[in-house]
Amino acid sequence: MRIRPIAEGDLDELQAVSRETGVGFTSLPDNREFLAAKIEAAVSAFGQRTPPDRRNYFFVLEDEENGELAGCCAIEGQVGREVPFYHYRLGTLAHSSVQLDLHRTIDTLFLSSDHTGDAEVASLFLRPQYRGGDRRHQRNGALLSMMRWLFMAEFRDQFPDKVLAEMRGVFDERGKSPFWECLGSHFFPMDFDEADRLTGLGQKSFIGELMPKFPIYTPFLSDEARDCIGKVHRDTRPALAMLKKEGLRWEGYIDIFDGGPTVEAYIDDVRAVRKSRRCRVEVRSMSEVPPGRPRWLAANGVMADFRAAWVARGPDGDDTITLSEREAERLGVASGDPLRVLDTEEST
Repeated sequence: MRIRPIAEGDLDELQAVSRETGVGFTSLPDNREFLAAKIEAAVSAFGQRTPPDRRNYFFVLEDEENGELAGCCAIEGQVGREVPFYHYRLGTLAHSSVQLDLHRTIDTLFLSSDHTGDAEVASLFLRPQYRGGDRRHQRNGALLSMMRWLFMAEFRDQFPDKVLAEMRGVFDERGKSPFWECLGSHFFPMDFDEADRLTGLGQKSFIGELMPKFPIYTPFLSDEARDCIGKVHRDTRPALAMLKKEGLRWEGYIDIFDGGPTVEAYIDDVRAVRKSRRCRVEVRSMSEVPPGRPRWLAANGVMADFRAAWVARGPDGDDTITLSEREAERLGVASGDPLRVLDTEEST
């Protein structure tokens, strides 16, 4: 299993992946024209033909045995530069009466574009058949999630100070969002799926045009809707746990449609960015040692031909990492080349 940039020949496979993502996964709609444009934009980004603030780096996890795409993930260089990027910000308003000696604090939701200009890690999806199971599929989700930090560390000057991740919110057993049913449905003359589809296609201006500009008092929401604020979909819990381990935290911003949390951090404070380091490759003819539970993650330093994968060994004392011929081929490196590595089991 290896990570690589998406390529023009991946359109059919990417569309197959998009059909498996489910409701609330706004960044990968089942729209062939949109997906083709996404691939074209990603190819341009990796080729550095797009300004850094407009780049959308889209990666795929490839099964080397059959060439199938096992999953995907992405990094957006800066959000909100071309299309408005909205959230609700959870705040507090204080009300008091001196005459009656009464004081109340009430939670509110403000429409916000506070994250404009931040980077975003997004579009993380692993197909069901590649989750868990046999040894080849161990930690595929971790590979997809964590390789993005190695990419950002390797090309740090291409990114801003902060990074965020939007988490899918809560949906009930009918596939409905209680938060949307109580709030969004009253302002948008469409159902959740249509609003979700338009957002995924980048058509977001209607949000600022139709949503109220004044604060929304959360006591006016139903109990079910309030319970969704800052909570994630059950399938999103593992991804959120991995992001928290890296140091991303919820600071009170939520998705305007489903109420899911947005977590964030300064890029230089992210554990994997801080702990990753460069070493030099030495390739030897030897068997690739089965790693059991993979621990060492490695990535080359070539943006246009970026590769990331698990490797069996870490670097030695003089920062030399020994790779088998197969590992070196998988990562696109040779003896003497630099390689960025991360011990994913190392503590914070």
